[in-house]
Amino acid sequence: MISESAKRLKDSIEKAIEDGVITPEEYDQIIHIASEDNVIDRHEQALLQQLQEMLADKSVRFGKK
Repeated sequence: MISESAKRLKDSIEKAIEDGVITPEEYDQIIHIASEDNVIDRHEQALLQQLQEMLADKSVRFGKK
């Protein structure tokens, strides 16, 4: 079962993927969502790993919109 925070995290990450840019504020929000319940479950871990990979290969970049 996917947690509510994992669903919100997925939505936030998908938004960054859509426009190819993640602002520092969006990144902070993503980290906050992942850690708000003090548990990063396996779904959240997978989503965060996916985001980190996209930042590393520059398919999503940090910047302003």
